[in-house]
Amino acid sequence: MTSMTSPRLLRAADNLVAESFAVAPGESVLITGDYSTEMRLLDTVAGSVARAGGMPLVALAPTLPYQGGLSDPYVGDSLKAAAVESDVWLDFCFPYHAGSGVHAAAMERRRTRYCLLALSSAETFERLYGCVDFAAMLEFNIALAEYFDQAKGEALRFTCPRGTEVSLKLDKMKLARKGICKDPGMYTVPGTQSFYPVMESVTGRIVIQALFDEYYRALREPITIEAEGGIRGFTGGATEDRISFERALRRSGGGRGYGNFIHFTFGFHPAAMLTQRQFIEDIRVPGSNAIGMGLPWWEPGGGENHPDGIVLDQSVWIGDSQIVDGGSFVGPEHLRTLYDAMSRRLD
Repeated sequence: MTSMTSPRLLRAADNLVAESFAVAPGESVLITGDYSTEMRLLDTVAGSVARAGGMPLVALAPTLPYQGGLSDPYVGDSLKAAAVESDVWLDFCFPYHAGSGVHAAAMERRRTRYCLLALSSAETFERLYGCVDFAAMLEFNIALAEYFDQAKGEALRFTCPRGTEVSLKLDKMKLARKGICKDPGMYTVPGTQSFYPVMESVTGRIVIQALFDEYYRALREPITIEAEGGIRGFTGGATEDRISFERALRRSGGGRGYGNFIHFTFGFHPAAMLTQRQFIEDIRVPGSNAIGMGLPWWEPGGGENHPDGIVLDQSVWIGDSQIVDGGSFVGPEHLRTLYDAMSRRLD
């Protein structure tokens, strides 16, 4: 860490290490990055771990060619050994290790608290963890997760200005949002909330403007995905995007055609910017929706490859009640109060 580290970046690291993961003296903390990850980001997080009394280990490796289980041949035994013996694993690699063999081994060991950070930019990390009233954002995030969970069984519809029109039945939550990540298991960056469909209930069309399949990019031409229970087909997109997307869908479908829709999301982070480079930040831009496709990650083989497409500026209804209007959260009142309490911080 150098004297040029900004106060916001230091605050971001402390919010991750101390406020979110409550790293305690003596805990072993594995910090994984790849050759795209900025060293000042890794150094600052490692410094925060050391100040908390933890024992950081920064592990760098070449950028993985795939996420999840497809990355297994590219992960060495030394990283596997470190992961299963760590109390906390902060994974900045993108593609990420979640869904891989080493991740599964760490989860089965029931020691490790794993965070899927999957970002390479210190500026993105600074915005997501340091340029926001972190406690207020987390309070809204937890309350929103509970709201979606209580709505299971209800009809949900979402649209976007590009022509998205989807209806589905809400299923129960698969991954709970917690204030302090104190128990072994998998965690994600706050600022977005997933909601899960009863998979056979998804019908309509989804128009995505960015895509993470084998890599992440903004699309030259939008892709329209047709939904009828599962993924029935798609049109549009530039030639290279169609080829890559179809290849990823067939892999992730596990021999079941193009597979299903695993999750949808609502991004609401007040400091997030649309970078077109940092996937984890872009899906937290207010009004964004990350469309997870393939096999569910909770089924065998479901973590091997998980394409995500991004819808922007969405509107959402649960039953007859609109909760998101063009990206802005509009109700109900008890959640609006928490939403309005979030603020961007630049001090």
